[in-house]
Formats: sequence, structure tokens, C-alpha cells
Amino acid sequence: MILLPIPLQARYAVFMSTVSLSDDRRAKRNVWVLVAAQAILGAQMPMIFTIAGLAGQTLASNICWATLPISMAVLGSMLSATPMSSFMQRHGRRAGFMVGTLFGAAGAAVGALGLLYASFELFLLGSLLTGTYMSAQGFYRFAATDTASDSFKPKAISYVMAGGLISAIIGPQLVKVTADSMYVPFLGTYLGVIALNLVGMFLFTKLDIPRPPVADKDAPIEGRSRGQLLREPVILVAIICATVSYALMNLVMTSTPLAVVGCGFETSNAADIVSAHVLAMYAPSFFTGHLIARFGVEKIVAAGVVILAGAGAVAMTGVELEHFFIALILLGIGWNFGFIGGTTMLAKSHNASERGRIQGINDAVVFGGVTIASLGSGQLINCSGSDVQTGWQMVNLAMVPFLVLAGGALIWLAMRPKEI
Repeated sequence: MILLPIPLQARYAVFMSTVSLSDDRRAKRNVWVLVAAQAILGAQMPMIFTIAGLAGQTLASNICWATLPISMAVLGSMLSATPMSSFMQRHGRRAGFMVGTLFGAAGAAVGALGLLYASFELFLLGSLLTGTYMSAQGFYRFAATDTASDSFKPKAISYVMAGGLISAIIGPQLVKVTADSMYVPFLGTYLGVIALNLVGMFLFTKLDIPRPPVADKDAPIEGRSRGQLLREPVILVAIICATVSYALMNLVMTSTPLAVVGCGFETSNAADIVSAHVLAMYAPSFFTGHLIARFGVEKIVAAGVVILAGAGAVAMTGVELEHFFIALILLGIGWNFGFIGGTTMLAKSHNASERGRIQGINDAVVFGGVTIASLGSGQLINCSGSDVQTGWQMVNLAMVPFLVLAGGALIWLAMRPKEI
């Protein structure tokens, strides 16, 4: 008997049928592993975002570059997104996530050396390496859908994102304990990040997502090309809304510790505000999937854009602690609706053979926007006015054109004739 080569798309269908159980038991087990990873390993991100700008302010020769360490982390994530997606497509999610944790540990180690030797350049290099972990963490939400049925996918994404609730508590509390625990400020925090990565990587030994089949070198590429995917209206709007949601969240969150401390409050106050913000980012995840299933993903994304606008409006009204808390809580909720909604739109708009292509493009675009936002955040907060309060106002005014872009994209999509 002669065995004919099976097209890659057919092999994907066989692959998914063999790894998916009708009751999503395997998908649910994977979701629990990813929730734990989001909670434990994910704690390093609020830790870094709380202190990196403050550390940068002490190391940089020009305070306008205080948030450059955060920008470098996001840049590293952007540069790593497509290679990480391709690596996972070839070697599997487990291998990709473990590589991410090794980069997270290496980045924290180099950052610690930068603090120890008061080298801003070394600190920036560590931040760039940290970006590869950040990129890998961004794929947790996609991994949750790999073995899930279509009906379970929105909930799987939401549950994994909800793991961030625990990271929102662990991360800022570790900052409080470690920030001044050593003679070099923030050095203890970076040592804590190293430990989180080295311990947390073993979670992925329990991940049960089979490696997808690799296309034959001489076989034609299955599915749509990158250009064809980007010309798909739903995919285009999903990427725009996810980028705007993440970029605006980062724009405001990056400058918040600088604004809080600059307005006369303590680093511990900044940590509490970031903690409340990250809790607000992930708490809605328990019901975001249900809201999407009930009202439709486009309406939830639109609600996220409106809530982000509300966050900016509150921030413009004052610089007391309650203003910071309320604005950052709204910012977190708006990010949740906009980003999870955009991710769900994207996940439903491509097939398995196109997954590596479009997910890599999506995260490269998203984190490209976040890189620009985090870099602009430092410039606006420190260098756009005579004082921190004026800079904080400029940060929030900068949200307006991006909100218009996301809102306009959603209106354009809604007004398009429905395909039959």
C-alpha cells in the first residue's frame, strides 16, 4: 500500500481531534497550569513595573530617560514575539515557556548587576532580556486555547488572565519586602525575580499540549499568508484594539509610580496603587468570557475603550491618592475588556495552521505600540512641563488620539456589510 502525503491542514485537524476531549478535560488541566504560571511567574512583571522607573531615575544621567528600562523590556518583548511564536510552533509550548523563564532569570541577574555597579547601560540590557520572558508570558492566553473547544476558548483565556489576580498581590508585596532589604536600593527585588523564574519554570512540566505537526519543507504553505491575514477586517480591528488597550494601560501605569512619588507620597503608596491596578486588570477575567459569550466580543471591546477614557478623565481631576487609585482601577478594567476582547476576536479569526503567523504578528504589533507608549511616558511625565503634576496631565491627554483610533476601528467594523 502506498501512503500518500497528508496535507498539513488535514494533519492539524487530526492533531486537534486527538488532543481535544469532548468535555475539555485536557484543556481545563492545561488552564490550571497556566493560571499557576500567570500567578507565580507573572508576579515579576508588577515588581519590575513598580520599581524599574524609580531605579532608572536614580541611574540615568537625564531623568527624561527614567522609564527607558521599561521601554527596553517591552522592546525585548516585541523583538522576541515572532521568534518565540515560531519556536513554539516548532518545539511546542512547554519548551517555549521554559526558555522564557530562563531569559527572565538572566534579565533579572543582569539588572541586579546594573544596580550593583550603578550602570544604567547594564540595567537596560537586563531589561531587554526580561522582555523575552514578557513575550513568552503573552502566549499563556493563546496556549489556553490550543486544546480547548470553541465554546470554552473565551473562558479559557479569561481564567488564565485571572491568574494575574494572585500575581497582583504577590508582586507588589514582594516589592515592599525587598525594595530596601539590601544596601543597594531595589537589588533585593531583582534577586527575588531570579528566584521566581528558577522555581516557576518547573510548572511547565505539567503542561499537556502536544507539539503541532511541522510542515514539510517542500510542501506548500497552508492557510492564508501574513498579508492576507492582515487584510481580514476582524483581524485588523482585533490587533488595533488590543494594541491601543495595552499601550494606553502601559502609558499611564509606567508613569504612575513616578507621579505618585513626585507628588510627595511614598514608594509603598505606589506599590499599593499598582497592586490595585493589577487586581483590576485581572479580576474581571472571571466573568469577561461570560460577558463576551452573552453580549458579543465587539461590544465588550467597545466598553473597554469607554472605561479607558473614564480612567483618563478621573486622572485629570486631581493628584490625591484617591485619584490615583480610582484612575488606575478603571485603567485595569478597561485593559481587561479591550485586551481579552481583542485576543478573543483574533483567536476566532484564524485556523490552526495560521496560528504561528498571526499570533507572532499580533504580539509584535502590540508590544511595538507598548514600547512607544512606555518611552513616551517617561518623556511626558518628566520633561513636558514645569512639574510632575503638569507631566501627569500630559500623560493622560496623550490617550485621546489612540482612543479615537480604537473607537473608529470598531465603528468601521460594525458598519461593514455582514458576509453571507
